[in-house]
Amino acid sequence: MKRNKISRAYVTSSVNALLKMCLHLSLVTNGANGFCPRQPMVSIRKPTFVSSFVGKSIIVDRKYQQIKQSSQLSMMFDQLSSAISTVVKDFGPKQRITEESIKSALRSVRRSLLDADVNIDVADALIDGVKRRCLGETMVKGVTADQQFIKAMYDELVDMMGGDSSSSSSSSGNPMMGPVPNAPPASTLAIGTKGNPAVVLLAGLQGAGKTTAAGKLALYLKEREIDYTAVEADGSADESMTVSRLPKRNRKVLIAAADVYRPAAITQLEILGKSVDVDVFSMGTEADPVDIAKNALEKATKEGYDTLIVDTAGRQIIDDNLMDELKRIKETVQPDETLLVVDAMTGQEAASLTASFDSAVGLTGAILTKMDGDSRGGAAVSVRGVSGKPIKFVGTGERTPDMEPFYPDRMASRILGMGDVLSIVEKAQAEVSDEEALIMKEKAKNAQFDFDDFLKQAKLVSKMGSLGGIAKMMPGMGSVSSEQLIAAEKRLKKNEAMIAVMTEDERKTPDLLIKDSKARERLQRIAEFSEYPLAEVKQFISEFQKMRTMMSRMTKASDKMDPAMAGVDGGDMPMPGNRASRRASKKKKKVGGGGGGGFG
Repeated sequence: MKRNKISRAYVTSSVNALLKMCLHLSLVTNGANGFCPRQPMVSIRKPTFVSSFVGKSIIVDRKYQQIKQSSQLSMMFDQLSSAISTVVKDFGPKQRITEESIKSALRSVRRSLLDADVNIDVADALIDGVKRRCLGETMVKGVTADQQFIKAMYDELVDMMGGDSSSSSSSSGNPMMGPVPNAPPASTLAIGTKGNPAVVLLAGLQGAGKTTAAGKLALYLKEREIDYTAVEADGSADESMTVSRLPKRNRKVLIAAADVYRPAAITQLEILGKSVDVDVFSMGTEADPVDIAKNALEKATKEGYDTLIVDTAGRQIIDDNLMDELKRIKETVQPDETLLVVDAMTGQEAASLTASFDSAVGLTGAILTKMDGDSRGGAAVSVRGVSGKPIKFVGTGERTPDMEPFYPDRMASRILGMGDVLSIVEKAQAEVSDEEALIMKEKAKNAQFDFDDFLKQAKLVSKMGSLGGIAKMMPGMGSVSSEQLIAAEKRLKKNEAMIAVMTEDERKTPDLLIKDSKARERLQRIAEFSEYPLAEVKQFISEFQKMRTMMSRMTKASDKMDPAMAGVDGGDMPMPGNRASRRASKKKKKVGGGGGGGFG
């Protein structure tokens, strides 16, 4: 259990330091070097040479594609989070909330919810709930008005999206409590057995992403679904453990290709199935979808599959023929789960669509796709409030592994600008073993972090998603603009190119570029071979020093408190409205002094 905590502390401190370094570098170089993130980069030749320093061919890729304001940079709740943060600041030094003082804040939040395309009835219900919580609760000693307001917003959002705020850690009196590490999602899938497989029927409109969702869901059930029955039976799971360390169910999944109308739909599903090592059952485009589903169920029952996913054709609610076909499929296979796959970018229309499909065929839940999009995010807040059906899964990216269970508490934390460190840690723990994390933690703690470690860290972040996407999930990073994140991602690529032309000794001993008598010659060589100005190389080395110092300080602090869950006293990641902790953090920094600079 202790090793798991080490992983969490290492991930949060190192990723936070890497983000801040890249952001600081991009801000320093913007303007000074004429760099504008919105202008396309000039395509420069790609020099290939054999380096005498590392003894192998190195390709320095200087052709940077224009990074558009993509889904992972313009996150779904940016607008809503920003508006709520502004409202919280307006509370000022008030120590208690009155009906008069909260009126303006609630009006602003309601306007922000509607701007985010939240259903108007859901928005009104949420505002009424927040008002009731703020005015109906006894003030806890030491809790300010802004903290009480955020807690009320958090609890109401959790309940509105299908969670249970009363059973979470937020009920313990701390106004800033967030998600519980090893808690199950609000709604899970039915469990099947060999000989009696659980049947999951997917429905939805054309273009919502049903076929892709089928492949993603199959991979999740096969490799990453948590066996909470085993967790309860074992009883040894530490409360601090994240789901990436809990036992998996490892289902045997069969996918039925029942979309015979869309060109290449079956081929697409077969390719997806092969990529995730899941069997796909098909009978061609001439077969009746009802027969395909029936025969697939028979195959799953006979051959020991415990889960069958049926991918159906996209249909409109007004298409009577296709809706009748869906009803016949449902009557034939008697699914345990009927999930509607809806595009989150349709906003509150996704909630209305869920209600309509539920009325027509009966649903057990929804899968929201494209949650990494740049839409305003009303779907996530509205679906359950309008349709009464829970969101069970969300698509978080274009890759096959990018599907996760829906956690209302984590989503509420993101909406309120408190980030979602828990999800970042879980992604990192899936890529980094506890042993590796322990080694890296000791190196960071002793300021022995080298350029090879920097590359490993950058590779880890790339596996977890884009730098911008990770930044938006870190507490305290919500105010960073998309332009700054774009510039930071490009700066990270530049840094990797500089490291690529260093010698092995320089990578392992950064002091050779700082204190060595030939340090300037080394830097000039790196600048020449990487084709970057010497000033930029010097700037990178300087910021790397500060990064090492920051990671050392944060890692030492984590020995006393895990920053992944602390947030408040982590010194570097204060939560919204926690004025006292920010002041305490500043006092500590003034007293601490010491060398190495850092980012403060």
